[in-house]
Amino acid sequence: MEDDGFIRVKGARTHNLKDIDVEIPRGKLTVITGVSGSGKSSLAFDTIFAEGQRRYVESLSSYARQFLGIMDKPDVDNITGLSPAISIDQKSASRNPRSIVATVTEIYDYLRLLYARVGVPHCPICHEPVQKRTTQNIVEEIMRFPVETKMFILAPIAVEQKGEFQHVSAEFTEKGFQRARVDGIIYDLDEFPKLEKQKRHTIEIVIDRLIMAEGMLARVTNSVEQAVEIGRGLVQVMLPDANEVKTYSKRYVCLNHPEEEIPELEPRLFSFNSPQGACVECMGLGTKQKVDPELVLNKNLTISEGGIRPYNRMNQEGWWMRKLAAVAEKYNFSLRTKIKELPEEAVHIILYGTGDEKYQMSVAGHGKWGDGATYNSTWEGVIPNLERRWKESESEFMRKDIERFMRVHECQVCNGARLKPAVLAVRVGNYGIMDICAMAVTEAIKVFANNAEALKLDENGKEIAKMIIKEISDRLQFMD
Repeated sequence: MEDDGFIRVKGARTHNLKDIDVEIPRGKLTVITGVSGSGKSSLAFDTIFAEGQRRYVESLSSYARQFLGIMDKPDVDNITGLSPAISIDQKSASRNPRSIVATVTEIYDYLRLLYARVGVPHCPICHEPVQKRTTQNIVEEIMRFPVETKMFILAPIAVEQKGEFQHVSAEFTEKGFQRARVDGIIYDLDEFPKLEKQKRHTIEIVIDRLIMAEGMLARVTNSVEQAVEIGRGLVQVMLPDANEVKTYSKRYVCLNHPEEEIPELEPRLFSFNSPQGACVECMGLGTKQKVDPELVLNKNLTISEGGIRPYNRMNQEGWWMRKLAAVAEKYNFSLRTKIKELPEEAVHIILYGTGDEKYQMSVAGHGKWGDGATYNSTWEGVIPNLERRWKESESEFMRKDIERFMRVHECQVCNGARLKPAVLAVRVGNYGIMDICAMAVTEAIKVFANNAEALKLDENGKEIAKMIIKEISDRLQFMD
C-alpha cells in the first residue's frame, strides 16, 4: 500500500489486545491513554515497535543480524506505513526519600567536597565566623582565673564510650601520671575501677592539680600542652569549689557560645546520609512522621463512646480505660463528656500524659487484671504511647495501623534542610550548602560562573576550588 501518512494496524492481538484496528498519523506526537491493563504498552512496545524493529533487522546482512538478534513477529494481521523504530522504555524514578536532584546528578558530591575544602564555619546561634583556638589562647584563658582558685587540668581520653578500658592504668602510669577521673570520680591509677563493658564511660587523665598564683604561666603552659596532646585537642579544667568543669578546644569554637560543638570540616560532614552530618531529629530525611491530634480524637464523641480513635477497638473496661478513669478523677473531668466540651487542660492531659505521677487502681472481676488487687501506674498519654509503640514495634502490621493517625511534618530542628545546625552554618561566600541546593539551575549557574566571584573566594580558595567548581558548572550546564 502506498504511504498515505498513516501507520495502520489491523487485528492486533498481543497480550490484552482483542483484534484492535488503529490508524496513527505519521510525523506527529501521538499519546496512547487508557486504564491500567488496557493494552497501551502492548500496542506501543510489543506490537508497533516490535514489528518496526523486526523489519529493520531483517533488512540487514546475515552477519549484522547475528549480533542484533531478530524479535518475534507480534500477533497482528497486518501493519503498514511503518519505519525503522526505536523505543525509550519507561523507567520509574527513584523513590528513595534521601535522593534529591543534586545527589542523583552527583553535583552534591562535589558540593560536599567544596564546602569541606573552602567552607568557613559559623556559629549556628549568632552566625558569627568561628576560629580555631591555639594552645596559647587556652593558656591565656586559664590564667585569667582569680588567684587562689583550685583547679585540676584534665585530658579527656574517652567521652561516653563503652568498654572496660583495662589498658588505661598501665599505659598512663608508665607515662608518669598518677590519677584519672572516671565517670566524675577521681581514682589513683593503681586503683583504677573495674568498668562494665556494656555501659558508657567518660575518662579523663589528671594532668595537674594546682592553686592559681602569680608566676604560674610556665607550669600552666606545660600542663595544657600535655593535655592537648593526650586529649587530641581538648583540655578540661575542673573547679572543685564551684563544682564545674570547663572545656577548651583547639578545634573550631565561637567565643560567644563556647559550648557549641563545631566539628572539623570533612566531606562526610555535609552528607545527610551519614550520622556525622545528618540532623539528629529526622535522621537526615528533613521530615518526621508525627501523630496528629486531629486524627486521634473524634471530638463529637465521649471517651466512653470511643472518641479516642486508636483505642476504640479496645475493651472499654480494660486496663487503659481504668487508668484514664483514675486520671479523670484526679483532674476533675468526665469520660462521658463529649471531647469537644472538655477543658483544654483535660484534652492535653489525655493526649500527652502526666509524666511520672502515679495513679491507684483497684481491679476486680475476671481476666488478666481481675484479681481484686490494687495497682499503681502512670498515664503516658495517647500520643507518646502511639509514637513509642510505632518506634519499638517489630510488627509491620502494628506500625501501619498506627500510621493511620500520623502525618508527615517538616522537621522542626533543621526546617527540612536535613543537616545538623553546625553543618548548615558553614558558608562559602554568603551561601550555605542547602542554599545552593534550593536554587534553580539557572541561578546556580550564575553563582558558579566567572571563577565563582559570587562565592567570595580569595586567591588561595580559588586555586583549591578551581577543579571542583568546573565539575559543578559542567553538570549544571548539562542540566540547563
